[in-house]
Amino acid sequence: MKVSVIIVSYNTRDILAKCLQELLDKSGEEEMEIFVVDNCSADKSADMVARDFPQIQLIANQENRGFAAANNQAWQKATGDFILLLNPDAYIKHNAVYIVRRFLESRPECGICGGRLINLDGDLDPSARRFPTAWYKLLTLTGISARFPDSNILNRYNFGGFAHDHAIEVDWVPGTFTMYRRELLEKTGLFDERFYIYYEETDLCLNAKRDGWKVCFIPEAEVLHIGGACSKTRTDKDYDPAASQVLIFRMRSEWLYFRKNYGLLAVLANAGVEWCWHALRYLANCIPGRNNRAAKRKSSATIMAKIQTSLQETQFGSVSPPAPW
Repeated sequence: MKVSVIIVSYNTRDILAKCLQELLDKSGEEEMEIFVVDNCSADKSADMVARDFPQIQLIANQENRGFAAANNQAWQKATGDFILLLNPDAYIKHNAVYIVRRFLESRPECGICGGRLINLDGDLDPSARRFPTAWYKLLTLTGISARFPDSNILNRYNFGGFAHDHAIEVDWVPGTFTMYRRELLEKTGLFDERFYIYYEETDLCLNAKRDGWKVCFIPEAEVLHIGGACSKTRTDKDYDPAASQVLIFRMRSEWLYFRKNYGLLAVLANAGVEWCWHALRYLANCIPGRNNRAAKRKSSATIMAKIQTSLQETQFGSVSPPAPW
């Protein structure tokens, strides 16, 4: 069984080189074809791949087409029985590709499988999640989920208390290291290109589950994940370091996701929760005596403005702004 590996890169030359070397060194005798789709990087990432990894199939875009569209370019050329999406800032541990492939082969009902993500500090990154809702957003924004990380009620979105030590069926897995069954993708397609970046993997997992497939997490396949490498190369002032995301990009995709899958009321609920929380936070920081009041007010005001702007740009989640974002 052959695995087609797809890596989308944007200004990640050095970590991409390590990602590719780790993939080649730690995949044993696994039969693979590897695609790198470079989204018009300015750091000569494409030149590095062409020079140092001639066995890899390189697609060099002349503009940044976004994460979803770039993955779709390689998917159209892929011939593998399984499709592995790997971020350039993710370094696989020994035999991770083999472990996930064998799991999918043994579970014909499972169409998507993700592995265990470890950050640079050696701590566990959430690798198994439930589909987002306005309620989960409220618990996260207010800090309640962080205060009760082991609660399966108050931190339900991240499977509170789940030690990531056994295989489990989940709603969705991050696209950092995810393997898809070709049979599934031939029916669903890969990513909806209206999602320039963010929420595309959540949308695909939702479509897969609606078609009767299972989405699974397994702990045996481990990946070291730096996190947000592509996003951090941008110079946007609205970059959110806490989430390693470009803030307005996240919002645009979020409204598109909720409008597509749940309708206008879901968009209003999720945007409303976030806007109202920051409105309250802004007012609270008008009270004399608090530290960093001006900075906190500015932060909340910026987020409220971005919510309004992104809702207008996407016509409340019904239209994707022209690429590149």
